[in-house]
Amino acid sequence: MVFGVKERTLQISNLDSQEDAEKITQAVQDVWGITNAKASPAQKIVSFIFDERMASEQDFEQAIIESGFHIVSE
Repeated sequence: MVFGVKERTLQISNLDSQEDAEKITQAVQDVWGITNAKASPAQKIVSFIFDERMASEQDFEQAIIESGFHIVSE
């Protein structure tokens, strides 16, 4: 994997539909440093790849929360 590039998957408790998946994917894609994002309502997860030199995991978590979704604690 390229230096500074990190992959993360978060479980989202209220990711229930394709519309939710599109909304959460857009929220994640709006964060600086994102290279790829995909949400799955069937699995209730969002996965994304980002450059940690440009953004932190907390930036993505905040974007998800501000979009009205709830991250399941690990």
